[in-house]
Amino acid sequence: MMNRIENAQIVLADEIINGSMLVEQGRIADLTEAARASSVTGTDDWQGDYLLPGMVELHTDNLEKHLMPRPKVVWPTLPAILAHDVQIAASGVTTVLDAISVGDIDSDSLRNDSLESCTQGLRMAADSGILRADHFLHMRLELAEEGLLDMFAPYLHDERLKLVSLMDHTPGQRQWTDLTHYRVYVSGKRGWSEEKVDSMLERLLLRQVAYAASNRRAIVASCRELDVPVPLATHDDTTVEHVAEGVDDGVTISEFPTTVAAARAAREQGLGIIMGAPNMVRGGSHSGNVSAAELARLDLLDVLSSDYVPASLLHAAFLLQNEGFGLPKAVATVTRNPARMIGLHDRGEIAVGLRADYMRVRVVSGIPVVMGVWKAGSRIA
Repeated sequence: MMNRIENAQIVLADEIINGSMLVEQGRIADLTEAARASSVTGTDDWQGDYLLPGMVELHTDNLEKHLMPRPKVVWPTLPAILAHDVQIAASGVTTVLDAISVGDIDSDSLRNDSLESCTQGLRMAADSGILRADHFLHMRLELAEEGLLDMFAPYLHDERLKLVSLMDHTPGQRQWTDLTHYRVYVSGKRGWSEEKVDSMLERLLLRQVAYAASNRRAIVASCRELDVPVPLATHDDTTVEHVAEGVDDGVTISEFPTTVAAARAAREQGLGIIMGAPNMVRGGSHSGNVSAAELARLDLLDVLSSDYVPASLLHAAFLLQNEGFGLPKAVATVTRNPARMIGLHDRGEIAVGLRADYMRVRVVSGIPVVMGVWKAGSRIA
């Protein structure tokens, strides 16, 4: 199948050209600068809209929102997966790492109960050919979970596994250094009383002391023994010491550092830095931590992740232009950079020979609007 797109603002790795792109058999076959009208069959005039690479998402919790739309409400797995997939594709994401939690700090959570059905459902949906985007696994390991090692073991050799993050959400450190923010968050989201919050804090601290360090050592050792290494990420680094600990463990990615000091240490150690797109769109962190915009201004941001709002990804990338990023560099934070972080070299960029994952974007009142999405040359949204 062949398709030619004309009269598009094509965002390349280092520049924007006004021109055309030829797609053949799911690959980008040719790029030509200069707009021109064409009567060739299969030609599509984009009328000056942007042509961007399909986005690559490394950390989204969006599937959980469909699996558990309300506290203690479990939705049927396959319909939840399909709804998530449609939303992801419509947002311009052609490759997604579904961030699957292994363990949790919330005793009321249903995450552990849905772990197996969720991962099996994703495999079945992919094998059935009913998913629009490419789905891989990002296993988010809650280190203070007592049964973490047994829970993670079935996924260690899963060919879909592209990223493992080492997480510790115990309040009083990292994301929740300020307990006031934690209390506001859980009281609003869960409706907990002050007494229940106090009881939870005590229990979580005891659990962290008992399991977090030993689980971390065992997980790191297991990942190091893999024939094909899986990238390791730390989560919510707050101090220079957090970053140093990650480097000692072979971590290559720092997800959502909470302070400038941690982000600077990550940069100095050569780690890739991921920040939340919702943080960028909202103008700050809901946890009271460093803003993505501040790190962008300091050139301490490599990748954006939609985290809990898929539509935030493209919006945040365009907002980076306000922080000194040219559009090609901004677009790279949601396309080429995340793809390369996890070893995917066949996508994430508009370049001859790469897979034809791309989207049409029109800016309306300053907001980028996804007008169409293609994966391997076939339209998916």
